[in-house]
Amino acid sequence: MKILKRRFHKLPYPAVLSVLTGLLVLFFLLSLFCGAAALSPSEVLKALFGTDESTVSIIVSGLRLPRALAGLLAGIGLSVSGVLLQSVTGNALASPNVIGVNSGAGLAVILLLVFFPALLPALPLFAFLGAFAATLIIVHLARRFGGTSTTVVLAGVALTSVINATISFITLLDTDAVSSYNYFSIGGLAGIQLSELVLPTVLILLSFLVSLLLSRPLETLRLGDSTAKALGVRVTALRTLALICASASAAAAVSFAGLLGFVGLVVPHVARGLVGGRISRLLPSSALLGGILVLSSDLLGRTLLSPTEIPVGILMALLGAPFFLYLLTRRRYHA
Repeated sequence: MKILKRRFHKLPYPAVLSVLTGLLVLFFLLSLFCGAAALSPSEVLKALFGTDESTVSIIVSGLRLPRALAGLLAGIGLSVSGVLLQSVTGNALASPNVIGVNSGAGLAVILLLVFFPALLPALPLFAFLGAFAATLIIVHLARRFGGTSTTVVLAGVALTSVINATISFITLLDTDAVSSYNYFSIGGLAGIQLSELVLPTVLILLSFLVSLLLSRPLETLRLGDSTAKALGVRVTALRTLALICASASAAAAVSFAGLLGFVGLVVPHVARGLVGGRISRLLPSSALLGGILVLSSDLLGRTLLSPTEIPVGILMALLGAPFFLYLLTRRRYHA
């Protein structure tokens, strides 16, 4: 990691973005070429731009292309959310898991599976609404108790604990729903259709653009709330808007990818080591890195034990848990 940082620090910021963009394109294409059935570039291009209904066309257009786009969007959405959450809370360990986005989505999904199974096709919508509702509750609680970075984190931790306890209680009522919920809670990209990605794409890209516009005033929060207010920044309103963008971005990703963990935690830290701490640079680099991470992990999960598939959420956990412990250890020794 240190060698990688030194090499990237020698490159100017545009060059780093160019390298990351190239890697993202590479893994996106590999996601189309590789799988249980390896395809040549000519076969993939013919399937994408041809009109035939061959098996190759079905594999590429119906399975691999939606999956690659889903991995790209999930990486962008969760990574941007992580950058915003760490910026507005001042907590290097903040992520969508912390503020209750994932828990809110999980609660909505388990309620759907247990009480409204006939509405199963609406699962992505329920997941999004649950995630976003959880964030609105946190925003309300944080504003009511001062709107500081500390209250945001504490409200998120408290709400997450309550929601997780509720999920555990509901699963006791209907054990048949546990298997379906477990797949969602692990996170995966299998079986995603292009139609499911339309609304999440709009929300993720819109949140990203608004985040870029907020990057300069968010920088002032590092100086402290009092200083930021003295410089004319409406701190509570800014923090609320940033939280809404973070939750909308993460909720949109969770709605189709499930509860992918650690992306929003790991990626902003890696990006910070490559391009520095300026939010205007962190957001684009984190978006690219997030796409690379999810696409490469999903590709590994599809090919490592082919034809058996490892859900991308499991690989994310295997990568993210050690990184989380590393962050805790580093914070301890630098306290």
